[in-house]
Amino acid sequence: MNRTGPHRRPLPHALGCLALALACCATAFAAEVDGKRIIQADQEPGNWMSHGRTYDEQRFSPLKAINQDNVNQLGLAWSYKLDLDRGVEATPIVVDGVMYTTGPFSVVYALDARNGKLLWKYDPQSDRNRAGEACCDAVNRGVAVWQGKVYVGVLDGRLEAIDAKTGQRVWSVDTRDDHKRSYTITGAPRVVNGKVIIGNGGAEFGVRGYVTAYDAETGKQAWRFFTVPGDPKLPPEDKAMEIASKTWHGDAFVEWGGGGTAWDSFAYDPELNLLYIGVGNGSMWDPKWRSQAKGDNLFLSSIVAVNADTGEYAWHYQTTPGDAWDFTATQHMILAELPINGKQRKVLMQAPKNGFFYVLDRATGELLSAKNIVPVNWAKGIDMKTGRPILDDEAAAYWKDGKRKLVTPAFWGAHDWHPMSYNPNTGLVYIPAHIMSAYYEHIPEAPKRNPFKSVYQLGLRTGMMPEGADGLLEMAKTWSGKLIAWDPVKQAPAWEVPYITIFNGGTLSTAGNLVFEGSADGRVIAYAADTGKKLWESPAASGVMAAPITYSVDGEQYVTFMAGWGGAFSTFAGALSLRAGVQPFSQVLTYKIGGTAKLREPAPPANAPEPPPLTADAQTVAAGAALYDGNCSQCHGIHAVSGGVLPDLRKLGADKHQMFLGILYGGRVPDGMPSFADNLNPEQVEQVHQYLIKRAHDLKSEGNAWQQFSAKPAAQPSLADNPSQE
Repeated sequence: MNRTGPHRRPLPHALGCLALALACCATAFAAEVDGKRIIQADQEPGNWMSHGRTYDEQRFSPLKAINQDNVNQLGLAWSYKLDLDRGVEATPIVVDGVMYTTGPFSVVYALDARNGKLLWKYDPQSDRNRAGEACCDAVNRGVAVWQGKVYVGVLDGRLEAIDAKTGQRVWSVDTRDDHKRSYTITGAPRVVNGKVIIGNGGAEFGVRGYVTAYDAETGKQAWRFFTVPGDPKLPPEDKAMEIASKTWHGDAFVEWGGGGTAWDSFAYDPELNLLYIGVGNGSMWDPKWRSQAKGDNLFLSSIVAVNADTGEYAWHYQTTPGDAWDFTATQHMILAELPINGKQRKVLMQAPKNGFFYVLDRATGELLSAKNIVPVNWAKGIDMKTGRPILDDEAAAYWKDGKRKLVTPAFWGAHDWHPMSYNPNTGLVYIPAHIMSAYYEHIPEAPKRNPFKSVYQLGLRTGMMPEGADGLLEMAKTWSGKLIAWDPVKQAPAWEVPYITIFNGGTLSTAGNLVFEGSADGRVIAYAADTGKKLWESPAASGVMAAPITYSVDGEQYVTFMAGWGGAFSTFAGALSLRAGVQPFSQVLTYKIGGTAKLREPAPPANAPEPPPLTADAQTVAAGAALYDGNCSQCHGIHAVSGGVLPDLRKLGADKHQMFLGILYGGRVPDGMPSFADNLNPEQVEQVHQYLIKRAHDLKSEGNAWQQFSAKPAAQPSLADNPSQE
């Protein structure tokens, strides 16, 4: 379809023509990206033409005009304020002086990379009635550019092509295999051999995972690779599903989807013509209810290599057989050449959620080495003969003895989606790592699938936390972050920098001996790539989760950070995310040597209003607490403590209290909140309401204790100046 979305308003004729002329001029050559240019990206290092800059996803830039000697002179060159203050996770693409990036709800922006001026904006009008079907905020990780088009995956499951010159939609396809299930897209597309590659999210809601390739010119489906088997009563779709079906048991997984969504990571080797897919967790999480606690459940938590032209299976390596903890292998994969045992090997590297760093032969999938990057208790190590983890059942097998288990790492892993980078000059991989634990508890009776599409379908209890501020603060102190410079040959850290909490930004490394990273607590930072010494720091006005990029235009080098707090940590574990001490405030921040632009800051948050009196008895409040945590916590935070991205329901005004039933039954489309009319009856709604009133009174009585959450320790900045070294 050659038309703009319905959101566009016609400009006055002269202004519209001028805007179109500027856009066409500035983007005249952006359309010429193809595989040859991406493969030869080092010949034009000023561009950032693919998600990881190159197909090997190293996120290393040869640019060095900004280097360890002058990086302390960086200043803000320009900023651009995004429309919505929600989680920002995009990696911008820069081609021939134009930056293409995305914000919340998959809105695409084309900016002049010299000064941040808007060339065009495309809003795909994501169906916000379905936003509750997204596990982890209305985020988007960026676009792909190929031969005149910009490609974006839309939160509601569409893949769309946009004219790179005009910002008008060219084609749109619905990627959802089953409209009765909660499929979404948050990942960035990749384009390989004229095919747009995209995966979907939704494992927490019970879907069957797959990856699809579409013709870049027309949007016609070229191939689809399912990552887990379908109904065992039907013949398997291909060789891969024939292999996988032998590792699943029973038929419960059919009802629950099986999971295995490939919602983020891909890499591509042009010589082998292999596309590498990072596959996610199981649905349900509890393997007893998913597959009778039997089998490896391929291809959950696996790296799978397929032929890029046909989608035909080549090989796989499973990082967590029979995944039971949400230990996805959707994390960033990097291709490189490393000296292993005296021989140069072409390898694939990944640090998935489970805590281990893997080095594989990328032609065969052979495991070359694996060591844990942070403390783990679910496994005692990796058996190098079998390639399998050595499980510690006593510590982590919650489904076997029915006991609640404190597992390390937990569901956000030792490393989540935040991209790492590899510097071939230092030989180090720079990993934004997590230190975290959480409880997992088996449910003794088989759970029933909830027909309501906007609630988690995990099949177990997890994320249990105390309600009181003091207890939550103590727990928050046990969740911390690190920047780890990891030597993949020695399988050991070269240096580390600690952070106050998890969900710090992805990394960028450069030939200027620099590593750039944003932090959850609202800073953008540069370190020496070889030693970890902090060389530069600047405030970012919000938490930074996305990975930065660097590019050059007209001989001037720039560094861009996408800033904006949000995502899974700030929604589901809102209380613990308050440790970061930031607000959602979404903007593009671009720096250069000698930049003098002023940083825009968010307005201070409003004080909580006086809550109405609590009229319910303890039994009603307890019922409301259970209903809240089962239906509302994934967005508004466990125990009604919001991380600030979505409304804190302890702080409702008098008008919201009066219309509480209407809000839950009517939904809030601008925010993406669905109607709960089909899931909660009026009595249950009132129980939730009374629980929130009780939590509002708790907030009032614990006011001083809550202030400690965002009180950063005075010593924290100096820790970054003195990284630990091995």
